[in-house]
Order: sequence, then C-alpha cells, then structure tokens
Amino acid sequence: MTLAEELNQALEGTAVGRLLSPLGRRMYMPKGLLAQSAEATERAHRFNATIGMAYADGEPMILDAVRSALPGLTPYEAVAYAPTGGLPELRKRWKSALSAKNPSFRGKECSLPVVVPGLTAAVSFIADLFLDAGEGVTVPDLHWPNYRLIVEERKMARGLTFPIFDGRGFNVRGFEERLRDSAAAKGKAVAILNFPNNPTGYSPTVAEGDAILAAIARVADAGADVLVICDDAYFGLAYEDGVLAESLFGKLADFHPRVVVAKADGPTKEDYMWGFRTGFVTIAGKKLSAAQLDALTKKIMGVVRSTVSNSSAPAQHIFLKALAESGYEEQKARYRALLAARYRKVKDFLAASPPPAALRPLPFNSGYFMSIECAGVSAEKLRLRLLEEGIGVIALGDAHLRIAFSCIEEEDVPALYSAIYEAARVLQG
Repeated sequence: MTLAEELNQALEGTAVGRLLSPLGRRMYMPKGLLAQSAEATERAHRFNATIGMAYADGEPMILDAVRSALPGLTPYEAVAYAPTGGLPELRKRWKSALSAKNPSFRGKECSLPVVVPGLTAAVSFIADLFLDAGEGVTVPDLHWPNYRLIVEERKMARGLTFPIFDGRGFNVRGFEERLRDSAAAKGKAVAILNFPNNPTGYSPTVAEGDAILAAIARVADAGADVLVICDDAYFGLAYEDGVLAESLFGKLADFHPRVVVAKADGPTKEDYMWGFRTGFVTIAGKKLSAAQLDALTKKIMGVVRSTVSNSSAPAQHIFLKALAESGYEEQKARYRALLAARYRKVKDFLAASPPPAALRPLPFNSGYFMSIECAGVSAEKLRLRLLEEGIGVIALGDAHLRIAFSCIEEEDVPALYSAIYEAARVLQG
C-alpha cells in the first residue's frame, strides 16, 4: 500500500475524505530522504552526511555579510532549512493561540498548523487539496483578485459569485443560493469567507455570522459535503461593537459531520509582518480523530514539499522570538488603535461630507480598506485622474474604487477624500 493510500484509508468515510480533489488523494509526505535525515540528526553522533547544507565548525556556513544583517540570529536560525511543516514550537504556539483569539474554538480540536510562505500559498495549497477542474467555489462579487487566479486559472474551477451586500448588510441569501449551486453537480460545496473582507473592509455582525452558519448547515443537511475556507488575513481588526470579532473557524471546527473548515491565516497583517511571507494552514471537522487530523497534516506537508519544499526559516525564528517578547500584545494593540483612529476619521468625514452623486461608499467596519461604488463615472478614469494629482487608489473594474486607509495618516484623510470627491465631480461634469 502506498503512503497516499494509507492516508486516504485513514480518511475513508469522512466528509474530508470525500472532499479531497484527485490531487489531494494522491498527496502524501515522503518518508525517505527527510526521515533518514531526521534519524541521522538524532543518532549520527560521529558524522552526519545527510544534510543538504554546508557546515563548518559544527554550524551552517554563513557569510559575514549575512551574519551582520541578522545579529539576533544564530547561524542555524539565519540560514538553515526549516522543517517542511515549519518550526515545531511555532506551530504549537500558533495552535494554542487559536483558542485565545477565538473563544468559540475552545475545547475543540484541529490539525497542527502547517507553515506556508504567506496567505496566497495558504489558499492555493488548500485549493490543491480540495479543488478539481469544473467545480464551483462560492465567493462574493467583491473579493481579493488573487482568488480568480488561484481558483479559475490554476485549478480551473468556477467562481460562483453573489452580491456581497443586499441593502441591509452581508447577503446571506445570495451566499446560500450560490453554495447550493456549488453542491448541485457533485454533492460538494466549497466557499471562501474572507473577513474582514478585501476589498470592502466589511465583517459580518454577530447575527449575520449566525445566519451564515445556519445557511451552511442547511446545505449540509440537504446532503452536500461542504468545505469552508476561512481566509483570516485581516483577523483582529474589527472597529465597531457588534461586529464578529473572531473567525467563523471556531464554530465550524465542530459544526456538522458534513462540514470541513480550512483556516488560512498568519502574521502578515495581524502582526504587521507583510514581507515575512509566513502563513499557516489548519483544518478541522466534526469528530475527526487525531489520526485523521494527522493524515490531513501529512497531505498538506506533501503539498508544501512538492512546491516550495519549506518556508523561510529566518522569518519563522524572528517571529517566534517576537512572540516571546514581553509587551508583544501591547505593541500590537498600539497599532490596532492607530488603524482604528484612521477608520474613525474616514467614517467622520463621510458622515460630515456627503459624497457626490457619482460615488456611493459601501459598508465597512474593519480591516485595512473601504470601497466606493462608482455610478455615472468610470472607476478606472477616476483612478487615472487621481494619479495625475499624485494620489494612488485601486480601481476594481469600472464600478468600484478601493482605498487603503491603513496607509494614510489620520490627519491626511480629509485631504484624500476631498480630492476623490472633487475628481469625481470633474469627471461627471
């Protein structure tokens, strides 16, 4: 029996086993070279000639130019490979933090998080495990453009979009309809939930979160296996009372026998480490045993091994050291407060200065962004007009403009939005 067959046998009869793509079923973590190296690390006390690195005086070789740029790291931490799944201590710490950040997850189980090179890789690797050509994936119409590259171009699946807002808030009915459409062909439904949403900066209210869960339950009750991918890139940045402050992962982790949840997260945005390219993939499902969660972990590690081999070791070591620093959470809180103040400044400006008829700000309450719907004026033309004035924003097609207030100083908010208003008035005539 092959290693992949062993893992598939462990997952037999579960929703996650049925949800696996053909690639996901073929995937496994090799035991050969890496296992032999691990054994040698423990037992080869005389000579260890297994490691694909160059050593001198018992340490990995490191150029002085590199050592001087990383004075806080040992040569091993600075230049040695990290394990395929990531540093064991970092993986354990991230898993234990899930319960602290997500009260609904307490007392539940999940796979040991696997380290991947950023959130793009996290979503892409999950897609490798679970998506096949032609399958439908439910995403809101306003979503991170990279989903299209991952879902439609790389995996050749179909993006099933729905209007993210229904005039009152998050469009739960539209979400459920597309989820049912996704399930219709193969009895399998896949959805990506990204809160706070990029590009709108919207997170559901607590009541809307419950409604989303109820919609998922109805689709599962009707006989479909459901995979929910929680893209939690902007986790922890909610600015209003009553907004869902934790990931839906916590409630979905032990939610329904036919529901599996995959969490893509990391320090990229919530810990202000964008260029570290460090993320995590974690999977959970109702009544999945420790052996089944371990089988899933090995499949994820197989995807990592067969694509990037492993993630940046220096980034992981630096992050692990930072987590151990006293005052770490207080430092994060200061930046959250700064972002919240910028958010509030935008809200105050919009309340005091109604936009021209051509612009309609969409609901936002969290994250880095807010979006404006353009009616009667082209978003692309507006972007180019603003660029002539030295102002950069993102046009999402011809109908929406995305503004990252996260990178605008609080005192500059009125000038930015006044310029956007004026440019729209000029273009509208």
